[in-house]
Amino acid sequence: MTGLIDTHCHLDHFSDEEMPDVLNRAREFGLDGMVTIGTRLSKQAEQKALTKYSRPDLTIWCAIGTHPDHVDEEGVPEAETIVALTEEPEVIAIGESGLDYFHGGEDIRPTQQASFRAHIHAARLTGLPLAIHARQADDDIAVILREETEERGAFPFLLHCFASGPALAKAALDLGGYLSFSGIVTFPRSTELREIAAQVPMERVLVETDSPFLAPVPRRGKRNEPGYTAYTAGVVAELHGLELPALAEATTANFHRLFTKAG
Repeated sequence: MTGLIDTHCHLDHFSDEEMPDVLNRAREFGLDGMVTIGTRLSKQAEQKALTKYSRPDLTIWCAIGTHPDHVDEEGVPEAETIVALTEEPEVIAIGESGLDYFHGGEDIRPTQQASFRAHIHAARLTGLPLAIHARQADDDIAVILREETEERGAFPFLLHCFASGPALAKAALDLGGYLSFSGIVTFPRSTELREIAAQVPMERVLVETDSPFLAPVPRRGKRNEPGYTAYTAGVVAELHGLELPALAEATTANFHRLFTKAG
């Protein structure tokens, strides 16, 4: 069977001592690979170093960028600066970037938006997909995605850990984006999200953990890890009337279509 890909995890939250067991469990759960995501551009070297844990049966790639929660400390990067940091073969994406109005007050929103647009420009220049973080900012995310596409041209992207409403889902899909579902889709109260996930065309669906956060049912309340992608994938498969092997094959094909540098 084609293995699953965890398209969004944070391996920098696991210690060197923990990593062998975490990766062994990932293989046991049927993973072929994972993407560890950057949250501070100033720590891009650490993200790249994590890819050295790759092994013949499990590939680790990385993304680099600055999370909207850290723009006040990191500042707004130049797109060209981001581009220059993506030359290594293990860097297959940009991000995560986007907007977070839950944590960020109104005063930081212009800086978040400027950083988001810089990451979009870098994605356009490199052709690498942008992992987008959207929290309580659906309308502004949709506006910026449309403006950037209409005024400056299309770029590859995914809305990671999708937990927004149907309007943002439609806006992203209309612009050629992908939606990546995390353990949130397994939560008992996530009825609307499951309805959205069931309606997304299978060729635009991805799965992830966002580990160590948001562990899926039945691991809710525990520390999440990449192997638990399988639980989320099982729920998404059921929503689409598929068996897990078929869902794995489809989402991994989607991964390689979007993350073209992964080979």
